Amino acid sequence: MLRFVLSFFGAIFSLVTLGIAVIALSIGAVFWVYGRDLPSHESLAQYQPKTISRIYSSEGKIIDEFAVERRLFAPADEIPDLVKEAFISAEDKNFYSHAGYDTRGIAAAIVEAVKSRGQNVRGASTITQQVMKNFLLSGDRRVERKIKEIILAARLEETLPKEKILELYLNEIFLGQNSYGVAAAAQTYFNKALSELAPHEAAFLASLPKAPSDYHPVRRKDRLMQRRNFVLKEMMENGYLTEAAYQAEVDQPLRSVQNGDFESYRTERPDRDYFTDEIRRQLSRDFGEGEFFTGGFTVRATIDPEMQVLAAESLRIQLEQYDRGRGEWRGTGKTIDPAQLKTEESWRAALADTRVARDIDLESPWHPAVVLEIEDQQLRLGIEGVEETEAEPFVVPRKDIGWLRGNFFDNFEVGDVVHVRRMAEGDNFIRWSLRQVPEVQGGFMAMDVNTGRVIAMQGGFSYQNSVFNRATQARRQPGSSFKPFVYASALDSGYTPATIIIDAPIEINTPQGMWRPTNASHQFYGPTPLRTGIERSRNLMTIRLAQEVGMDVVASYAERFGVYDNMGQYLANALGSEETTLFKMVSAYAMFANGGERVEPTLVDRVQDRYGKTIYRHDRRDCVDCDDPTIPRSRSPRIVSDRARVMDAITAYQLTSMLQGVVERGTASSAVNLPVPTAGKTGTTNDAKDVWFIGFTSNVVAGCYIGYDDPEPLGRGASGGGFCGPVFQRFMSEAIKKYGGGKFKIPPGGHFIKIDRFTGARLADNASGPNVVAEYFRDGEEPIFGVSFDGGFAMGSDLPLFEEVGTSSAREVTTSTGRKATVGPKASFGTLSSGGLY
Repeated sequence: MLRFVLSFFGAIFSLVTLGIAVIALSIGAVFWVYGRDLPSHESLAQYQPKTISRIYSSEGKIIDEFAVERRLFAPADEIPDLVKEAFISAEDKNFYSHAGYDTRGIAAAIVEAVKSRGQNVRGASTITQQVMKNFLLSGDRRVERKIKEIILAARLEETLPKEKILELYLNEIFLGQNSYGVAAAAQTYFNKALSELAPHEAAFLASLPKAPSDYHPVRRKDRLMQRRNFVLKEMMENGYLTEAAYQAEVDQPLRSVQNGDFESYRTERPDRDYFTDEIRRQLSRDFGEGEFFTGGFTVRATIDPEMQVLAAESLRIQLEQYDRGRGEWRGTGKTIDPAQLKTEESWRAALADTRVARDIDLESPWHPAVVLEIEDQQLRLGIEGVEETEAEPFVVPRKDIGWLRGNFFDNFEVGDVVHVRRMAEGDNFIRWSLRQVPEVQGGFMAMDVNTGRVIAMQGGFSYQNSVFNRATQARRQPGSSFKPFVYASALDSGYTPATIIIDAPIEINTPQGMWRPTNASHQFYGPTPLRTGIERSRNLMTIRLAQEVGMDVVASYAERFGVYDNMGQYLANALGSEETTLFKMVSAYAMFANGGERVEPTLVDRVQDRYGKTIYRHDRRDCVDCDDPTIPRSRSPRIVSDRARVMDAITAYQLTSMLQGVVERGTASSAVNLPVPTAGKTGTTNDAKDVWFIGFTSNVVAGCYIGYDDPEPLGRGASGGGFCGPVFQRFMSEAIKKYGGGKFKIPPGGHFIKIDRFTGARLADNASGPNVVAEYFRDGEEPIFGVSFDGGFAMGSDLPLFEEVGTSSAREVTTSTGRKATVGPKASFGTLSSGGLY
């Protein structure tokens, strides 16, 4: 009997042992099968998460950020223990003791699944397993994936320390609201840094990983509250909170940015604009779009926020003034179904969902609004972002819309979405005023002439209305604003500001037919000095000069200054017929202002990678004695420039002096009047489809162009001086208060001679009067007075001299072709424009 019993139990033992062995071998086989060809876990040791690239102003304030996934990387040693403890309590309380997987948790999950017949399946994943799932595996809930997850988790625990694994997890997880990682989530939900979080806020974040949408702080507030309190209880039971602290934290209300308890981090930053979007475009080109959006760059921009606001306002004033002068109503082109206007709640919701510009601040912020009723003498509106009061009723009176042509009622329909702004005198409300985004557009840019730092850039009326940057992307004809490059090539070729060029009719036979360019005044003025030619923007003088110098030389100058990459050598291009950008033109003018040295424009001072290493720096000049503590307080450190020279310094000064004449008595004199020496050039193309002004002081260069995106005439009387001159004046009047300005530096190697600016004749050293100007000539260069250049074009033999033209009435002369042409009289400022393409 005993033998039988022993034999029976022996058989049972053998069977159990064999079963265990079979199970072990089976499990081993399964793990061996699934353990082959798994992705390498070792790559996580060098893992660099996708992080936000941030742009900072010159004052160190965040002004924009770009990211594929909104993540702020936080190293493990910078994540507070409180945050770690909250997530460990919520997700994996045995994190610091297990080997990558939790056997008891897995067993409990299996038992629960069996009991519920598969209806209640929970993951039982450790934090290490979640890292594997997020980084190397898919998110499906199959057994195969779970086995691979366990295998990789065990391997990872042998490779990386616990803190590194926790760092990967806390920076990778998605926590809702487009926030990845705990640092970004803390900012999104509380507008706080991790170090500022209270226990209940850390528990709030730790409640989100499983399903952020199921624990939305507004739509699922009660459910999130329950989950948060559960996490706090787990923290207490795990020894991370005392019972008293737990009770105090549980009693805290559920507060978040989304519930309106905190201001969003977005409210502290300006709206995205043309400047930061251009940085995005340029750095994406230089470093690659993927690297820029995921590399966690820290970008120090050159932008001056104060000047940027001023640039936007200066351009907008001019664009709106022109648009309202046309008297045409276009509105936003957006409408709301009248059925949605019956209650305030419904029209506010519908208006909030309507995409219109919300970044316009001109005199006061522009608000989107919807037309609720069209009454006899007013429009009744619903206005976004403000509440109606008796003192400020939501109406636009008919008198406010007096600038519109046509019948009052024909312009509007109920449901139209419009823009309005509050008009006030001091604190006293006047009325709501109807506004619209102009159809005409333009660009403006300002930069430091010595460093190339762009301090302001406005690429249109509103970035949210049109992201196309007309300062950098729009290719337009510069018109007469190109002429300084023709004159620069001439001055470097031996001509002087006193050289006489014939202003007379020209006929050029081209494959397209006979080309007969003319001056803007449609008159001719005879022999005229270079200075007067550029001051009055004489087209015919410019063409003759370009023919004398050679269009190959003119083209090489334009390319040297960066205006064009490969300029066509056609005479019409001397008048600015070939397209370029405002960005290139302003950059080129900076080289006139700084004495002829090359300067590369930049929107970025420095770029650092996620580790703080500088990977780009714009200013590469050497500061010779910046580290010398003995420098006297009266002297600044010496900066040694290594910039290349693009034109002779004396030529640069001569040209600058001539461009000063444009501002003081030429085509820009009626619009530009600053208290410091200022130079510049206007530009107007054929039919005034594009109008320009680019000007500079000794420190800052700024330029503007205005025109329709689909070029069409701006109308009679439109000119660079009249349209862009005021934009420049408004901006520079404030810019010089901050950046200063003084006399343009006179280079050595020259001397002054007084001449008559109308005839080019030499005058005595003590001469004075409105016609007298002191021109700068090179030492050793004795100018020859009285010689005229005609560019090789024939002209009438009886063409009068300038003195005769200026003092007599208009005369009809016969040209070399036998045609009749009018010469004189001397044009007044009122009959001149900035020249152009004729």
